[in-house]
Amino acid sequence: MSFNKLTLAAVLMGATAMGAQAADLRIALQSDADVLDPDQSRTFVGRIVYTSMCDKLVDITPNLEFTPQLATEWTFSEDGKQLTLKLREGVVFHDGTPFDAEAVAANIDRSQNMEASRRKSELSSIVGTEVLGSHEIRFDLASADATLLAQLADRAGMMVSPTAAAEAGADFGLNPVCSGPYKFKERVAQDRIVLEKFADYYNADEFNFDTVTYLPIPDTTVRLANLQSGDIDLIERLAATDLEQAESDAGIQVESAVSLGYQGITFNVNNGEKGDNPWGNDKRLRQAFSYALDRAAINQVVFNGAFAEGNQSFPPNSPWYSTDFPVPARDVEKAKALLAEAGYPDGIDLEVQVPNTTVPLQLMQVVQSMVSEAGIRVSLTSKEFATLLADQSAGDYTASQIGWSGRVDPDGNIHQFMTTDGGINDSKFSNAEVDTLLDRARTSNDQAVRKESYNAARAILNDEQPIVYVYHQTWIWALDDAIKGFTPYPDGMIRLAGVTKDEG
Repeated sequence: MSFNKLTLAAVLMGATAMGAQAADLRIALQSDADVLDPDQSRTFVGRIVYTSMCDKLVDITPNLEFTPQLATEWTFSEDGKQLTLKLREGVVFHDGTPFDAEAVAANIDRSQNMEASRRKSELSSIVGTEVLGSHEIRFDLASADATLLAQLADRAGMMVSPTAAAEAGADFGLNPVCSGPYKFKERVAQDRIVLEKFADYYNADEFNFDTVTYLPIPDTTVRLANLQSGDIDLIERLAATDLEQAESDAGIQVESAVSLGYQGITFNVNNGEKGDNPWGNDKRLRQAFSYALDRAAINQVVFNGAFAEGNQSFPPNSPWYSTDFPVPARDVEKAKALLAEAGYPDGIDLEVQVPNTTVPLQLMQVVQSMVSEAGIRVSLTSKEFATLLADQSAGDYTASQIGWSGRVDPDGNIHQFMTTDGGINDSKFSNAEVDTLLDRARTSNDQAVRKESYNAARAILNDEQPIVYVYHQTWIWALDDAIKGFTPYPDGMIRLAGVTKDEG
């Protein structure tokens, strides 16, 4: 898919049919969002859209501290098994349904029990909700859950209208109804998502655009060109290779923040029939793949050294990173020996699905060349990102170039991917000891116990390699110089409170 300037201009004219005077903020996304239902979705760009559309119980500051959003106060009981929240008053959903404690209880029930929900494992510690008043609710927990506030600061904490959710069921994403500063107006798949300002938002004066239009433009060069031409106001994930060009343009400002996430290769270990393959059945092949990579060279060649090489779910500068397993140096001979030991002295084929956007394709072409020297013959299957995710969930893949944007709490980067019943465990990797260790890490408020548990789990995962981690990115945004008030956040989200555009 590609855009030229005239095509994009036509799209924007249609998206701003409210009138010539409407102030529209135009944001270019690297890919299209998947379903616009916080309980069902999993794309990073979807979360960017939600940031303007779906308020959460809790938010974070740029320094990764929790801060009120729909919940104004929260307290844990002494044993950590109850969490009481006081809720913001005077809030309504976009359809006029009041936001109150009953609405929160309904949202928790939906996240935990709707068949299509991906939030089940994130809220599995909640065993009951008790409405204490119109704007006060208590969550009863099976055990202490050190991760819960972080979950409530993400999709699991996004509140949707119980009225709309009950009426739409699993089709809620076709016309999502939340309570954020902007409400859903229209969507054309692979073309645009348009939100319009919600006049009854409790803090509406802080939001300065009549509409916000999100445009998926997979090609990074085209995204930057449209920013330079004035057709776009802001682009997310500026390619590191375009950083010098953007910084030399007086009409563009660049902002950045080190991310919390990772990028790597997920292998299908046991997800359906396609999990029964040499790569899923023999960890030595996955180990060989990892040894064949030169992560430092990848960072230099693909990202101009702007990112960080990685081999774990946490970046090397994270306090949760296990120093027992430093980023390995490339060892082609070791990779060859592992292939031979596994019964493939003449090499082996591997199909990897990859998003059809510029950077993942560049990455995988470099990886393809590197691992070929060890005898691993990689073929690449390029897919639109939402399709890639659907195929990955269904087990219709052997290996997948995929990443994760990262979470404030370390649990969010590992538990749902590596535990037997994890909500995003598309590998279907299962190890009872890993389950025990990661469950222990999420139920302890003792940082030392959590660190010890993650380190012990890493020892197993470093051997099994269901995900071969490659790098950790830095979020880079490029903005028209007329945009003021933008604050970069390590979670990569675009928050629009206080953001303005100088007209002139």
